[in-house]
Amino acid sequence: MTTTQDTLFSSYREILIEHLFVGEIMRRLWLRGIAQFEVLKPQVDDSGYDLVLEANGVVRHVQLKSSFDEAATGQVRASLKLLSKPSACLVWVRFDPKTVRLGPFLWFGSAPGVPIPDITGFKVAKHTRANSMGVKKERPNQRSIPKSRFEMIPDFDALVTKMFGAFPVSDPAV
Repeated sequence: MTTTQDTLFSSYREILIEHLFVGEIMRRLWLRGIAQFEVLKPQVDDSGYDLVLEANGVVRHVQLKSSFDEAATGQVRASLKLLSKPSACLVWVRFDPKTVRLGPFLWFGSAPGVPIPDITGFKVAKHTRANSMGVKKERPNQRSIPKSRFEMIPDFDALVTKMFGAFPVSDPAV
């Protein structure tokens, strides 16, 4: 395997994508006249979500996933803990590795105010690394959700509408 900036500094790239994502969501809300919104981040990464976004009367617990536009990744893991959160969703961010431009997006969730679809029937996820005997153990509280179960969302405007519902756009140039 070739060592690249993406493999050496994947944690930094993950945070970069998260910041770009949040900034663009905030920008789109602002341009739609939603000046009061909240962005919360859990202190510990064990609740199944990366962010809590609140706008337009909707609270979203968001699990972010990301991969290159051309990546062959066919599934992502999700925590069963998402089932206990109101309006939880998974947003799989596709991005251009050369420009780090975000989009399109893959969406797994429901309408604002509706819980995430049941994920208990999906295949139990396995650890990405094998143990000393070469076995990848199951993660009983995680499920693998295939890419085919996600809905394609073309851009940030459509994603904001999917997440928070329809409301007027202040600037028609957006």
